[in-house]
This record gives sequence, C-alpha cells and structure tokens, in this order.
Amino acid sequence: MERTSSLEGLAVSEASTEASEGHGVKRALVVAAHPDDSEFGCGGTAALWSRQGWEFYYLVCTNGNKGSADPEMTPERLAPLRQEEQRAAARRLGVKDVFFLNYEDGELSYTRKLLGDVVRHIRLIRPYAVFTSDPETIIVRDSFVNHSDHRCAGLVAIDAVYPAARDRWNFPEHLEEGLEPHNVKEIYIWSMDKGNFCVDITDIVDLKIQALLEHKTQFGDGAEFLQFVKERWRDESGRYLERFRRVVMFR
Repeated sequence: MERTSSLEGLAVSEASTEASEGHGVKRALVVAAHPDDSEFGCGGTAALWSRQGWEFYYLVCTNGNKGSADPEMTPERLAPLRQEEQRAAARRLGVKDVFFLNYEDGELSYTRKLLGDVVRHIRLIRPYAVFTSDPETIIVRDSFVNHSDHRCAGLVAIDAVYPAARDRWNFPEHLEEGLEPHNVKEIYIWSMDKGNFCVDITDIVDLKIQALLEHKTQFGDGAEFLQFVKERWRDESGRYLERFRRVVMFR
C-alpha cells in the first residue's frame, strides 16, 4: 500500500500542468452523504494537503436530520444545527467552502437529479481529485454496516466523475450556466477493505478529532468519543493513517 504524509507520494506525471485550470492550485471536492462523514473519511488529509497548497471543498448530499437519539430533538431543529456544525468543522481543517444539497437523511437514492447536482458542482469547482465513500462494501469486517446513504453518495460521485461530468451532452443545461465539461484526474475512496493508498495524519490527528467534536449533536462533550478514536485509529506502529482506494483516471 502506498503511504505518504505529504504530496510527494502522489504519482501524477502532469502535476505541474494540470493543476486546477489557470490557477496553479489543485482543488479537491469531497462528496459525502452526511455532515461529519467528510471528517471521518478524509479530514486529516484535507487539513494536511490544504497546508501544502490544495483547496478542499465539501459537498454534503443530505440534511442529516435523522442523526439524533435525543427524544427532545426534532428533524426541523436538527438540520440547520448540523449545517452549522459542518461549517465549523470545515473551518478548523482549512476547507475553503461547504455546499449542501439537502436531500432527506436516510432516504438518499440514485436519481438523475442527484447525479446532475453532483456533476454541476464538479463542473463548477473543477477539482483535480474527488474524495468519496465506498459504494461497494455493505458489511465491513463483520463489525460495521456501511450506511445506504454512504453507498449511494459514493456511487453517484463516481458516476459523476465518469462519464457524466466529462461528456458534453450529459446535462447540457449546465452549458447555459457557463459550466463546461470537466475531467477529474483522481478519485480517493475512503475504504477499509480495498485500500491501496494511505496518508499519515499522525501529526494532525488531534486537529481531525477537534473538527469532529464540532459535531456536538453527534458526540456531545466528546470525552468518550475522544478515547474511542484515539485507540481505534492507532495502527500497530502507533501511527494514525487515513486509508483510501486511489483511482488514477485513464488519460
């Protein structure tokens, strides 16, 4: 498995010329199902690479309004709270901006409209890389179920990268908005089962945790959560890694 704590591990032959068009800066778009998924999946990488010159953007597909066990909380109150928490977490990591599609939490389904919404943001932001969740795995290591919203968001994101955002006559209405087709160069899928690339985030793991703790509706004061992740995420060598399945798109 390829391992890097910096951009030096990126095997991209055209890095100097294919940085985000005309700006000399590489952009990444993170397509996630819920508020907090981006921090779990790639928060450390977003922070680390942002410090090295990348621009990261989040696209959150659902409103997260079902993510509470508090009997006093209502979906109507929860949705705006989760948006505020997501923006605060993104600011901690140096993410440039957060976009919300506001589909219903727990009911995300593959539709042409959802695909078009993701394609539109790819054509708007014009990222070099797209990060997203695993669309294939349902049961993870016999101990965890990959949420159906995660699987849907991941599949839509990948289909948006190829072929939809690339092909001119997919969603031609975007042309009327001045949004031209775009070729994403790389996909990073946060994955426990099929990883081929990891980023060492040991030096900033505390920042990733602090970003997650901005999601107060999910983790409360964070004491138990902090202890859990510190133990769960540490590998056998004592390092903290984010693992991805990296796909370098055929040129």
